[in-house]
Parts: sequence; C-alpha cells; structure tokens
Amino acid sequence: MRIAVMGAGGIGGNLGGLLARGGNDVSLIVRGAHLEAIRQNGLRVRMPEDQFTAEVHATNEPGEVGPVDVVLFTVKTYHNATAIPAMRPMVSESTTVLSLQNGVETFDELTQSLGFDCVLSGVANFGAYIEAAGVIANRGNPPAVIFGEVDGKESPRAKRILETFQKAGVNAGLSNDVTKTLWTKFLLLPSTAGMTCVTRLLTRSLLEHPEAREMWIAGLREVEAVGRAKGVNLDPDVVAQAIGRAETLPWDYQLSMHVDLDQGRQLELEAVNGAVVKMGRQVGIPTPVNQFLYTVLKPHIDGAATPKY
Repeated sequence: MRIAVMGAGGIGGNLGGLLARGGNDVSLIVRGAHLEAIRQNGLRVRMPEDQFTAEVHATNEPGEVGPVDVVLFTVKTYHNATAIPAMRPMVSESTTVLSLQNGVETFDELTQSLGFDCVLSGVANFGAYIEAAGVIANRGNPPAVIFGEVDGKESPRAKRILETFQKAGVNAGLSNDVTKTLWTKFLLLPSTAGMTCVTRLLTRSLLEHPEAREMWIAGLREVEAVGRAKGVNLDPDVVAQAIGRAETLPWDYQLSMHVDLDQGRQLELEAVNGAVVKMGRQVGIPTPVNQFLYTVLKPHIDGAATPKY
C-alpha cells in the first residue's frame, strides 16, 4: 500500500516507521532538521522493546509524492489551514485520508475541503514524540489506533487499512460509532491538558490535590455535557471511565500540550479548551472551567514570547 504521513511527528512518525518496516511504500511529509536527518539516516524509531531504522521517502513537497492509497493526517491542529490544501496532490478519487489528530472538529474541516467520501476519523491511543531530529521515541504504550466510517459500517477500505495496520504490528481496531470514540478520548483532554499546563504539574501529581481534582472533574463534566447536547452517544459512566484512565497513567506521563508549553512551542489550545468553549456556546452549555483555562493559556498560544519590561 502507498501511504503518506502528513506531519510525521511522534504519532505519525511511529506509525509511518512501523508501516514502512511492514513492507508498505511510505512517504513522510516533514520539514527542517527532522527532514534532513531522515533523508541522511532513515527514520529511527525507539520503542520500549523494539528499535529499528525504517527506509522511507521524506520530503516537504507533497507534489513529489503524488496520489497515494492512504494519507495519515497527523499534523498539529493549528496547521490545518495550510496542511489540508497542501496535501491535495496526494489525494485522488481513490485516496482515503485518515485523521488521527487531537480534537473532534477535524473531520468537518477535511470534508469541507476534500469531500465527504474520502475521509475517515480515528484516534491514536498511545504517546510518542520526536526525541531528536530523525528519531521517534515511543512513551511506553504499544501503538494503538481505532478508526471507522461515520455511518459505522465496515467498508472494504476500512478493512484494508485495518489489515495493513495489523500486519505492521499496530494494535488497530474498527469503531462502529467513531464519533463516540472521538469524544470518549477527547473528554479527558481539555481539562487535563489545561490544568497541567496552568499548574505545571503532571497528571497524577495534579490529582493528589483535592481542590485541583474537584476542578478537573468539573471540566470533564463540561465536555460530557457539551457532547451529549450535540447528540453524541457517550456511555453513562464516561466520566468515571476517564477518571480511571487518568489514575492509571504513569507518574511521569506528560500530555503533549504541556510538553509544548514547557518547550515554548505553539499550543493546540483552540482545538482543545477553545473548542469546548465554542461548542458550549453553540449548544447553550456553560463551560466555566474550560473558559478559565482557555483565558489564562491564551497569552501562550503562539509559544514563548519575548518579555516586555
């Protein structure tokens, strides 16, 4: 299968490396030092019990790649406005674009630009990051992906992509309600990412403080309320499930938005807390916790700024 990865950072790089090792023709759309290192040395992937170098085609020009069978869309959400039109040369009538981004709004963005029929949504349930230029490090969880058609059917293309993932060693599955799948993962993100950024605490440490834990849970319930108001078929105990997942995270686990804040990089704030606030207004659900987190983090949305005295 010919596969392009649009944005081969942690998630895209880890998946792209495994897919290339599994015999697929993989192209990575990357830039800067990461691009040059991959061109010179291949893509190096470091996993807890597995390290390898994958032979991939790396470029910053989607036009060099041409139409492919699948595009994995794994750029940061704040790049969507430029990345979506940029990948058009890789998308033909037979191409499937699979979005594995954070957030719950990308499907609509992709379909508005590329058409409804070519897009699949999904979630990546693992952590990975660029350790150094050309090197992807997995945080400890085996790569896992869940995706599906919006109508819940097991289409031939979804089955083919599923088999390709599984043959490459990715723990992949199909969802019969991908909107629910997206929101179930998303529910944990805004409150957790926002509060760890604001307090500068990792998740497990944050939950040790009763007042912070109470506010965090209130933020989870805001996302639940917004999702239900939008008609998402969330489980009755979805908040309890989210709390349970958070309480079993490794003590050193750090969400990507918190990492970005620490390193002075741009934040996915609009797709996370900003999206909750916006959707809450649309459906008439108050979101005071997410509004607070959005407000205090907004000055940092574009990364480190030069102090003015």
